[in-house]
Amino acid sequence: MTGPSSSSASLLDDARSLHGDLAHLRHRLHRQPEIGLELPRTQEKVLAWLEPLGYEVSTGTACTSVTAVLRGGAAGAERRSVLLRGDMDALPVQEDTGLDYASEIPGAMHACGHDLHTSMLAGAASLLASRRESLAGDVVLMFQPGEEGCDGASIMIEEGVLDASGRRVEAAFGLHVASALAPGGMLLSREGPIMSAADGLFVTVRGAGGHGSAPHLAKDPVTTAAEMVTALQALVTRQFDIFDPVVITIGVLRAGTARNVIADTAYFEATIRSYSPAAQERLRETIPRLLHGIAAGHGLEVDVEYAAEYPVTTNDGRQARFLRSVAEELLGADRYLEMPHPLGGSEDFSRVLDEVPGAFAFLSAVPDGVDPATAPFNHSARAVFGDHVLADGAALYAGLAIQQLAGVQP
Repeated sequence: MTGPSSSSASLLDDARSLHGDLAHLRHRLHRQPEIGLELPRTQEKVLAWLEPLGYEVSTGTACTSVTAVLRGGAAGAERRSVLLRGDMDALPVQEDTGLDYASEIPGAMHACGHDLHTSMLAGAASLLASRRESLAGDVVLMFQPGEEGCDGASIMIEEGVLDASGRRVEAAFGLHVASALAPGGMLLSREGPIMSAADGLFVTVRGAGGHGSAPHLAKDPVTTAAEMVTALQALVTRQFDIFDPVVITIGVLRAGTARNVIADTAYFEATIRSYSPAAQERLRETIPRLLHGIAAGHGLEVDVEYAAEYPVTTNDGRQARFLRSVAEELLGADRYLEMPHPLGGSEDFSRVLDEVPGAFAFLSAVPDGVDPATAPFNHSARAVFGDHVLADGAALYAGLAIQQLAGVQP
């Protein structure tokens, strides 16, 4: 294994000297989680951290975002700009970890580790500020609310985060912690698709109610809805390439009020995942056509709402290789794992990567002594993320910015 360079070692040492402050910030955020696009207490903590560092700071109007720009002091033939993103919102989950810094807010929890993302990006802000004079370009820090289903990235893009330095950023990077899957401290990424696209399906089948003993005198929406549910699974296996997979999961299914009553309507919802723009577009065309056809075949009506949600999160090949080279130099080659395939979850950082080249990576925060194969995964009420990765994450964020601005490529 090749050891870190002297500059990387210095960066990592400086990050580790911040560990106590980063853990303190993380615990404060964890105790007071906020959900959605309005995170006033979280924003306040971030602003307090940034205040002495000399960033140009602005806040959002449509959400409580924070954008911070650091102007590098080094002269260069080509001035660059790079973006680092950390999301800040929590989930509507009742925490069940038993941690001494567990959530104090009923029904809210940092179950996806965004408190770590915010703290690591704050740490990177400090590391970069101390190196301002050597930076041949500008760094944009994107502290984002509303990642969990609110598409906060789109709002920040609309409000100009990608151009906050006065020019479009040349590259963007994001990190996401995991509470399971890989040993603590491992970094995982890949070139190309790294997380799936996501769409939502909302279907109301409209029939005519009646007595359960006389279905011929009614129009039963339940059997038609049931046929739709199974037909959607056949669609997956018969109309889509297994090497460009799609997933359709029915998460809501309801109808009726009594076992001997045929309902007027039946309703179901699904989440739809895909891994290429072509598959996502084809799903949007084929699913409504299939459901309307089934309804018509039974003489019923159907309302189909197909909600386009998030595109595939796709790492630019060159920037993914750059991220790997920085991580291996900083943390060691044995800390990086190449992902064999994308994860099935979705991310609104995909919006950023649709606009500018960049890369996204996962940092395992599985606590010491915990088996990653059996640990509760992100979004669980029992998910636990270790503080031991905070300094490494802060150093990696900062290292990506430093080397990107220096024009380093693998």
